[in-house]
Amino acid sequence: MTAQSVQARQRRGPVLVAGAGGFIGGHLVARLLAEGRRVRAVDIKPFDAWYQRHPAADNQRADLALREECRRAAQGVDDVYNLAADMGGIGFIEHNKAACMLSVLINTHLLLAAREHDVGRYFYASSACVYPAYRQDDARVEALREDMAYPAQPEDGYGWEKLFAERMCRHFAEDFGLTVRIARFHNVYGPHGSWDDGREKAPAALCRKVARALRDGADAIELWGDGTRTRSFMYVDDCVEGIRRIMDSDVDHPLNLGTGELVTVTELARLIEKTAGVRLEHRHDLSAPQGVHGRNSDNTRIRALLDWEPLVPLSQGLEPTYAWIAQQVANADAAAPGA
Repeated sequence: MTAQSVQARQRRGPVLVAGAGGFIGGHLVARLLAEGRRVRAVDIKPFDAWYQRHPAADNQRADLALREECRRAAQGVDDVYNLAADMGGIGFIEHNKAACMLSVLINTHLLLAAREHDVGRYFYASSACVYPAYRQDDARVEALREDMAYPAQPEDGYGWEKLFAERMCRHFAEDFGLTVRIARFHNVYGPHGSWDDGREKAPAALCRKVARALRDGADAIELWGDGTRTRSFMYVDDCVEGIRRIMDSDVDHPLNLGTGELVTVTELARLIEKTAGVRLEHRHDLSAPQGVHGRNSDNTRIRALLDWEPLVPLSQGLEPTYAWIAQQVANADAAAPGA
């Protein structure tokens, strides 16, 4: 991808960001607006529930599981970014498998609308949850390459929906000539996202627990599991940069979008505690959802094809993340009755 090709694409017409009221969607809208793009930002949530709402965008509420709503949303746009899905952290996806799978309606109807309106490019936000469980049964797991998705055994519910949606994107490209780009996200974190509504992921949940422990003068926090399971985590700015690079690239197959910085849950908690300037005892809930034993991103392909990979260290990205979540905890306390 050359600078000239990026500039050429930045001169294109309006773009649709589906799921714009979500965590990553809000950051992507901000980036596209900064590039001078006209953005139609669409989400099912009420406006006051959007994590970010940018006045410069054409903000709309719509249920994109419905075909007519997708037709309206995609009319007149050149590019579609599909980040819309009913999802959350492991606590949500393990208890809402049917809801997660129903997100296939969003991708199905957006693809049909993109074909109908002759959209230039279509980006699909997939997930590392497409990778088979049998490749993630050890905490020090081999980093996951893109060609490891098959034979398939993805995360039940959410992972199956993502893998099926990838195939649908592929076949729309093959059968109808739609230009499709796909990224497999690996554990995205950062400010302006879910932190206390049951959909939060591990970094946000642990930031909240540490902030509340400091507020309450507590000496311990609860960790789900025994703390030995491993993950890599990608800061949201790196995610948005990767989305833009993948969208403007010539790569027509799924790419991992994540870091290779593998840490245990205990190590993640300790990094957050260090950011907050505290050291806490860990109490383990072994009955809580934990997901696969280990998951890490192999970035060989994205480095080779895009000459780039996510590079923000976890310790660096946790600083603004913790600061934002600690402020949300303080704001919630101030707004509580009797405060």
